[in-house]
Order: sequence, then structure tokens, then C-alpha cells
Amino acid sequence: MKNESRSVLERSKDFIYKNARLLDRVRFAYHFENGSKADILCALQAYQNEDGGFGNALEPDMRCPHSQPVTTETALLIIQEVGGFDSNVMLDGILSYLQGISLSGGGLPRATMAVNDYPHAPWWTTEQDDIPSLNPTGSIMGLLLGQSARTAFQTERWFQEHVSFIWRCLEESSAGPGDYHDAMQWISFLETVPGERERTAKYKGILDEWLTGSKGIEKNVDAEGYVHKILDYAKTPDSYAYRLLQPADIERHLDWLMADQQADGGWNINFPAVSPAGEQEWRGSITVDRLITLKSYGRLV
Repeated sequence: MKNESRSVLERSKDFIYKNARLLDRVRFAYHFENGSKADILCALQAYQNEDGGFGNALEPDMRCPHSQPVTTETALLIIQEVGGFDSNVMLDGILSYLQGISLSGGGLPRATMAVNDYPHAPWWTTEQDDIPSLNPTGSIMGLLLGQSARTAFQTERWFQEHVSFIWRCLEESSAGPGDYHDAMQWISFLETVPGERERTAKYKGILDEWLTGSKGIEKNVDAEGYVHKILDYAKTPDSYAYRLLQPADIERHLDWLMADQQADGGWNINFPAVSPAGEQEWRGSITVDRLITLKSYGRLV
């Protein structure tokens, strides 16, 4: 096992330093070479625009330089990854951006129409940007509720309208999330929203039933195409879905993940890429994600 894990890490290092963008090189260094949080935040800040939001293909399926809600969600996830919410420079800008694009009555748009002017994946084509969407509002609010560097903004009207909007979305989804991406919105929000224990417990029950049902976590290790398997939902043992899974299933998927490393040292994506550059950026990001998962489960020693 030790030799195998060393081989996985060495081949990944070669892939990352040959192919990945700077952001994912410093993420790799942070997690596996005693790199610094400051290097990640510095690399991430290059994607932040003057309006405080993030763009510039940080989300590789959107080549748009302008700020986008989902791209800003991506930035928040990376900040969370390294415990970087004490960096008020970026957080101040993010809050300003989110307040500026908040829709009346709560909710953020899934994307703005500016995405149409640049290469993008077809699923990001946007005909209207004045319609609130649970994705990515739920995740963004959850990420902000879960950090403790600053909390005063959480009582502001625009923020509370988003919280109310998310509750309405959950109330209208009695059958549970629509797909994996919706499920991630539910999880992020329900794990961090304060108070209302009975209400939270009710929707966690609906979520758990969906996750363990036929439309939820894909347990077939050999399933192909755009599917989301056990380790997509339970990226680490601290993940919400981990408690719903059997240890034997997790071990089987960890074996599969180790074997799924490609000859060049990286992991592939399971969806169409916008461009060769977009595919390479995704592969660098996903390779670091996969390594973090393997490390968290003790497969890299």
C-alpha cells in the first residue's frame, strides 16, 4: 500500500507541474508539500474583478472574464478549503458583488447573460438573468453562513432575503433535490443555517431519503457517463453523506479511484470540455481534488 500510494502521488505531482494552472499547482503544494495558504489566496485573487466577484475562467466551463455567481462560488469553495476567510480583502469584495447582483425577493441568478459573449459549455447558455436560482444561491449562502471571520452581514436584509428564498425552494421540492448539483446546494445550506432545528431536520430527512434512493448517490463503481458516485458526495469522511454509506462501498470506490488515475498521472473529466485549455484546467483541478480525497481516507501515506 505504501509503495502504491507513493507512486500515485509522484505521478500526480509530475502531471500537476507539467499541466496544471498556477492555482492548482499551489493547491497541490499546500496539501502535499507544506505549501502556504497565502500562495493559494494570492493566486486566487488574480481571478477577482473590480466588482468583487470572480470570473476569468476560474470555473473552466465559463471563459467569460466578467464576474459570475458560480465562479464566485468556486472561489468561496477554495477559500474554505484552506480556511482563508480571515482574508477580508477578498471577502469584502465578494459581499459587495453578491449584494449588487441580488434579485428582488431573494436569490441569485444562475448566470448572467454576459456568459453568452464568450466560449462556454452549452449548459451555461443564459436567456434570462433576472430569475433566482437555488444553484448556486444555496451553496454560496451556506459557505458564508459557515465561516466565522465576519458575521455582521448575515443580519442584513439582502442576505436574509436569500435565506428566505432558499427555504422557499426547499418547501417547493417535496421530492428532494433535482440532481447532484441541487443536492450540494441543500447540503451546504442545511449544514450551516442557524436555528430552526425542526425545519432543518425535516429537510435533512427528505435529503437523506433522496441521497439513498435511486436518483441519489451512484453506488455502481463501473457506472459511466456524467454520474456522481460515492466519493463525489463523500469527498472526505467529514462530508454530510458519509454517514449514509457502508464502509465496504467506500473502500470499493477508493480502490476504483486509485485505479482510475491515468497514465499521465492525472484524472479525467466525465463531461464534454469547452476547449483543450478548459479540459486541461479541469483535469488539474480535479486531480488535486482526487488526491485530497485519497489522503483524507488514508490512501496516501
